[in-house]
Amino acid sequence: DVALKLHQMLPPQATIPAKVLTPWAEQIKKDSGGRIEVELYPAMQLGGKPADLVDQARDGVVDLVWTVIGYTPGRFPKTEAFELPFMITNAEKSSQAFYEYYEKHLKDEFADYHVLAVHTHGPGLIHTIAGKPINSVEDMNGVKLRGTSKVVNALLEAMGASPVGMPVTAVPEALSKSVIDGSVVPWEVTPAIKIAELAPNHTGFAGDKGLYTATFLFAMNKDAYEALPDDLKQVIDKNSGMELAKKFGIAMDQGDVRGKKMAEDAGNKIIMLDEAETEKWKTLSEKVTTDWIEEMNGKGLDGNTLFNDAVALIDKYNQ
Repeated sequence: DVALKLHQMLPPQATIPAKVLTPWAEQIKKDSGGRIEVELYPAMQLGGKPADLVDQARDGVVDLVWTVIGYTPGRFPKTEAFELPFMITNAEKSSQAFYEYYEKHLKDEFADYHVLAVHTHGPGLIHTIAGKPINSVEDMNGVKLRGTSKVVNALLEAMGASPVGMPVTAVPEALSKSVIDGSVVPWEVTPAIKIAELAPNHTGFAGDKGLYTATFLFAMNKDAYEALPDDLKQVIDKNSGMELAKKFGIAMDQGDVRGKKMAEDAGNKIIMLDEAETEKWKTLSEKVTTDWIEEMNGKGLDGNTLFNDAVALIDKYNQ
């Protein structure tokens, strides 16, 4: 009865397309008795840049998108609470926390979409080219690092680096042409963008909280959803929400294990900063959080409440 186009930026073998989006499409077909066919278009096959995906879903150019929320800076400001430094633990727990945060705070920001799930990735790390390992915060001085979003770029700047904004798909070429010295990404996406090969130094942090995370949106065009008969809406609804957010998170965590193993097998340098060094980074990053709270307050939003709720929800799912 219905064919739905799902557009996203990564190749089909990357973690989320392979482990979540393809199985989701198959489950939708099965649960609908073959009445809904989800057509998968990876790697921006239908045109545009990754930052265009949210508009493609809103405007009905496509029916479904999976994308990084931070690729459209300032568009969904309340989501940025989860990108703040040293907030999140693993993706499974943080994705559930973020979905509950969405239900409490973000429905107005995403009013133009039928949201199926939101989620995060696991702890973000720093990956740098040969000759530029990051052993301390002093090593960040002047290093050109690709950042994920406005908040992450502010964090890199606070550490002394020179942030360069670009989608993750542009990272391999930027590294190979020395446009950047490295990138922040979780382990999960490193195989898809050849990080182990192009940036053989990997820096992580002491404790259970990662440097940052990115937030993701899996959404449907509102009109496309509304046009479905009630029984097919129920199929979509059954495969949406908190459980789907958790599935995204679990896939991200499993992808982190695979990505790290690839770097280890390649004999790369994996640097885990000790507690004292990690504390230096945390101290320097505090201004990023306070600046963000002030910025939200300046927009007429309650920055303190948003931040405190994000912290409380992350703690809730990590108990």
